[in-house]
Parts: sequence; structure tokens; C-alpha cells
Amino acid sequence: MNRTTIEAMKLDDTYVMHTYGRLPVEFVYGAGAELADAEGNRYLDFLAGIGAVSLGHAHPKVTAALMRQLDRVWQVSNYYYEENRGELACAISDLLSTTTDERGHMTGSTGTLWKSFFSNSGAESNEGAIKVARRWGEVKLDGASGILTARQSFHGRTLATLSATGQDVFHKSFGPLPQGFASVPLNDIDAMRAAIEHPTESTGRFCAVMLECVQGEGGVWPATAEYLRQVRALCDEYRLALIIDEVQTGFFRCGSPFSFQLAGIEPDIVSMAKGIADGFPTGAVAARAALADLMNPGDHGSTFGGNALAMAAARATVETMIDERIGEHVIETGAHMRERLAALPHVTEVRGHGLMLGAQFDVPIATPLVTDGLSQGLVLNHIRDYILRFLPPLVVTTAQVDEMADKLEGLIVALA
Repeated sequence: MNRTTIEAMKLDDTYVMHTYGRLPVEFVYGAGAELADAEGNRYLDFLAGIGAVSLGHAHPKVTAALMRQLDRVWQVSNYYYEENRGELACAISDLLSTTTDERGHMTGSTGTLWKSFFSNSGAESNEGAIKVARRWGEVKLDGASGILTARQSFHGRTLATLSATGQDVFHKSFGPLPQGFASVPLNDIDAMRAAIEHPTESTGRFCAVMLECVQGEGGVWPATAEYLRQVRALCDEYRLALIIDEVQTGFFRCGSPFSFQLAGIEPDIVSMAKGIADGFPTGAVAARAALADLMNPGDHGSTFGGNALAMAAARATVETMIDERIGEHVIETGAHMRERLAALPHVTEVRGHGLMLGAQFDVPIATPLVTDGLSQGLVLNHIRDYILRFLPPLVVTTAQVDEMADKLEGLIVALA
């Protein structure tokens, strides 16, 4: 490509909507947990395309699966059967029904049958989850349609998922938003019970609770295991569907196949995306058969959802994760990264599970750490001024974690 990064930036600034504050680097190559820019500079990637590049950049098994599919067929629509889709849905069902211990080590299976609908993104997956839940409310709860979420949550940028998102900052300028959504503080079961028992006119009676087990965009704030168990019991008491948004936490990001398994619960509906296909645009919503079977032909759809390329990439990614026992690596490497982050100056808390961690600072240096990190070959991410969020590829090594932590310590000392 015969152009400079400056020229690329000018093209982007002129012809692409300015919905992102881009950093001045153009990545052109990646392998594992490393990236290289157009000038050949090397970087350690601790963002992984916002948690999407689960097996690392250009993983050979995913690449091979895509290359095989490129010579066959790309898109035939969901009107027909297709290679890899059924096999992937079966693998997802097995992973969703897995049981684990509190650290995430797999221990067994609940035997639950899950059925999936394939989409293109996390927001689309959450839209599908909302529709399944509202069908449940229509059929089983006399038309109840309200969805109860948590404050500081993030569920997507479509209008419905913005309504579900419990952060007013994302709502600005885009009203009126669809009604039927309300949020309560995370880890406050009394507030949730009060909201369910006293619905407002704008929400009506609730049909579902929708939660992230770790609020990624909110600042890496985990729901406690006890709280999640209480929510499951509360949903059972009122016959509400429990939706767990695993878009960022799923597919071994937290060590277990899915983060809800760390609390020993089983939801009714699960939304997924990001790590499912190692960065290839893919998503899914899965529901237990009792809910999934309420959806009929024509109730939901997607032109590109579940297309042949996406299914090939996702099947290769999921099967490789299982074959290589990636969860065990995540648990071990995540524990090491937590220790290294906790020892850094001005870090007051490290939150999260596995390789989804947030470092809280006592000084507002997170934003300059991201920009200065690029000069040291680090791809970092911040949540406002006091939090760094870490979402490296799940194949990151302890040596790469150590290199990152050593460089980050120098940057912190220089700034603070």
C-alpha cells in the first residue's frame, strides 16, 4: 500500500464519520498478542480489538478455516442449511451447559439444551435477547414486557440496547428512546426486588432481568457471586427470564467458558459476540429450549447473520479454545497479571476475572497512559480518567504481561 499513515489519517478524517477519537497509529499486521504498524513498529496488544481477538491475531487455525471457506461459498442466506452452523450451535450449547468451580475450572454439565440465533454483533445479539424475553412475557406472563437492567451497564448502541444501557451519557441526543426499560444499582438485590414489585407506568410489568456479570464499559465492575445467585432466585420467584450479557465476558475471557458459571447459576438467555470468532464479525443469542421454542419463522432474522465465512471462523475459534484448554491458560495468566497490576504505583484496586481486568488509579492518569503507551509499544485502553481496562488476547504469555507491566510502571512514574 503506497501511502503514509498521515495520508491514511487524512482520508479517514475527510470521509469517515468522526464517531471515534482515533489514536495516531495504523496497524497493518498482527500475530498472537502482538501488532505492527505501517512503519514496522512492534506493539503488545492489551485491548485485542476490544476483547474480540480471543485467540490472537491471525491465529493459524482460524485463518485456515477462513481460507478453506473462501473457495467454497460466502453467503447463501438463512433460508438454507449451511456447513458449520449446526456444529457451532452444538458446541455453544455444550459450553453454556458447562459447570465450573469458583475459579473457572470446568467440572461437569447441567445437561441443558440451548438453541442459538446467529447475528453480526453484540448489539444485535442483545436485541435478539430482548425479543426472546418479550415473547416469553407475552406467552407466559400475560403480556409483561419490561426489562430491568443495572446502572453503569452497557448493552449496545441501537436504540433498544441504548435504552437497556444504564448510563445516561450514552442516551444524550438520541431520544426519545424506546420505553420498557429501567435500571437499578448493581449488587443491590433489595433495589431489584423493589423495582420488580413496583413497576412504573413507563416500564409496565417486567418479563426479564438483563445483566453483565462484569460491567466492562462501566469500568470493569463485577457482580458478586452471591448477588447473581440472589438474582437467579428472584427471577425464579417471579417467573422472569434472566438474560446474561456475555458479549465481552464470554468464550473464556474470564477463565470459565462464560462468566455466569463462576457464580454457579444458569440463565435463560445469553447474548454473545466479540471473542466467538477471533475478531471476525459474529454474534449469537442463545436460549434454553423452553424459551427458544417460543420463537417461530419470521419472528427474527438477519441477512448476514450466520453466513458461511462467519460460521467457519467461529467454529474454528471455539473448537480451538476447547482443544487447547484455553480457559486453564486464562486462569493462570490472569492471576499473574492481576498480581503485577496490583503492585504498580498509584493502583488502588484491580477488578475483574481472568483476562478481563480493570486497574483503578488514585490519580487521573489513565488517559495519558494510553497515549504515552503507544510510544512504548503498548496498546492500552482507559475508562475515563482513573481506570485502565485490560482485554489482551487470551493467548498472551506471562512474559508479555511482565513486559507490559514493566513499561507501564515507567510510564506511571513519569506521569505521577
